[in-house]
Amino acid sequence: MIRVRSEPYVEVRPMLDADADVVLAIYQAGLDSGDASFETAAPDWATFAAGRLPGLRFVAVDGATGRVAGWIAASRVSSRVVYEGVVEHSVYTDPAYRRRGVARALLEAFIAASEAAGIWTIQSGIFPENLPSLRLHESLGFRVVGTRERIGRHHGVWRDVVLVERRSPAV
Repeated sequence: MIRVRSEPYVEVRPMLDADADVVLAIYQAGLDSGDASFETAAPDWATFAAGRLPGLRFVAVDGATGRVAGWIAASRVSSRVVYEGVVEHSVYTDPAYRRRGVARALLEAFIAASEAAGIWTIQSGIFPENLPSLRLHESLGFRVVGTRERIGRHHGVWRDVVLVERRSPAV
């Protein structure tokens, strides 16, 4: 478990199957916000877990209440051997914990764990309207690679996606 300074005090630990209901509820709340993903409904737990790397799935737990405050997970960008060190991540925070350092705590712990696992590139696609996420990623060493214009439709509207990546200086 990684203890991280944030408000509230959170501990980042590996995601467990026992976290399924709360992780999927936090995911759905993010999807319902309209600026988190092209997805509109969280999958069932089996589908969620199968699509994410087991060693790179974490939750942030409120140290005072034990409540899961957010999660972060990664997927492979490709099954090709040359991309083994490249992942795409997602980070979601319970609406009650937004703007309180939980996503930062998760992302900091994730970066450390990914480097320990030999990951050299972390990437993500973020809607340009999601300024808090873009600012957070920039503050932790992610750079904007470019904008994929009108890459997909979301609720009938064409949306852009800002592609960000972080190259590990250690791997």
